[in-house]
Order: sequence, then C-alpha cells, then structure tokens
Amino acid sequence: MITIYHNPRCSKSRETLALAEQYCNEHKIELEVIDYQKTPLTLAQLKILHGQLGGPVSAMVRDNEAEYAELNLAQADDAALLQALAAHPKLLQRPVVTYRERSVIARPPQLFNELLDT
Repeated sequence: MITIYHNPRCSKSRETLALAEQYCNEHKIELEVIDYQKTPLTLAQLKILHGQLGGPVSAMVRDNEAEYAELNLAQADDAALLQALAAHPKLLQRPVVTYRERSVIARPPQLFNELLDT
C-alpha cells in the first residue's frame, strides 16, 4: 500500500496524488489518501514518519507559514518541532508519501519515484 499525506489545496500535492494514482492503478497497489489537516498525525505517527524520512525534523516543517514564526520554532529542538507538527498540522511539509516503510517529501512531485526504486 502507498500512503500519501495530502493537502488538496496544494498544487504539488495534487500532482503527486495524480502520479500515485496512476502508479497504483497500473500496478494494482492500494492507495491510501490522508488529508492530514482533517485527520492530523499523532506525535507517535510523526516520529515514525521522521524515522522513515531520515534527515532532520526541521525538513518536515513548513518554515514559511505564519504559525512557524508565531510559535518561535526557528531555534526549536526536534521534540518541540514534532509537538508543533502534531498541534499544528498546517506546518507539515507536503506531500509526504510512504511506501514499504520508507517515506519521501515529494517536492517536486517526481521525488515520488524515489520510493519506487526500493
């Protein structure tokens, strides 16, 4: 199963969803689409996602959102960033795609293809 954490208002997320739908249809793979703003990820889910993404937690955060500045997250540690993501799902970088226990932030959408090489 491929899971996409999706924001339907984001053009990159919509492009990635189209790629994922095409791939899943061609390969008969189930696709789970989660609108993470309507169904926010828990802290535990975010920790798992971080482990699958690799890299710093800060890469998961949209630092151009007003909430980022309002919450003074520029100097926040990983634990504080994960807490902020759980409390403010708008801050999650998007879209995130998970397949075979690996994840990628598909910006640009073609990064989705990196997951398929596993």
